[in-house]
Amino acid sequence: MKKRMLALSLIIAMAATTMTGCVKVVKIGEEAQYTGKTEFNAGDNVAEIWESQAVPELQGKAVELADFLTEANGDLKSLVDKYGKYSMGTSGEINYVVKGTGTITEVNQEKKAGYMTVKLDGYDGTEEISIQIGSVYKGSSIRDSLDIIKFGDYTNQQDWAAVSQSINKLVDEQVVQPADPASLKDKTITFMGCFTASDNTKVLITPVELEVQ
Repeated sequence: MKKRMLALSLIIAMAATTMTGCVKVVKIGEEAQYTGKTEFNAGDNVAEIWESQAVPELQGKAVELADFLTEANGDLKSLVDKYGKYSMGTSGEINYVVKGTGTITEVNQEKKAGYMTVKLDGYDGTEEISIQIGSVYKGSSIRDSLDIIKFGDYTNQQDWAAVSQSINKLVDEQVVQPADPASLKDKTITFMGCFTASDNTKVLITPVELEVQ
């Protein structure tokens, strides 16, 4: 009996030694060399799809804002089935892609979440129409308007949020700043962008395209 117990102990000890010998310490940041997985980079992810997929999709979805507001008749959420997209499949925030032409009546850069107010051509309704100009951008309307990406494509909520942040950063650098918002008061612009229907009296657009006439 003692011999059996000794033999069993020896086998366990040898197995533990063998297993311990297989353990490899991997430095932080070098995991991809062994797992094949690379660290997620939201900026690179957005840059890969922006011009080739994201912008063309949004251009195809964009509805004239003047026509949209006339049809909505004061209830911006009422057109979700026709023009909108929910942020969570069939629920969540409602987002729209719109385009138009108008005159900039105010440029407000006093707060970090700056905006320009637009008097829309061809529309005399009471809604306040604004375009975000940063440096802080509210919401995730561009990300949530796209069909080419969805939450399930990403590992976790943190990566999903980082995608929206990277989109807004790209918009600031490539769309807003080149337009020089501080110089646009009283000028006519054309725009295409996205907004979340959270208030029937206000339309706050995150621009995808912005051109001075």
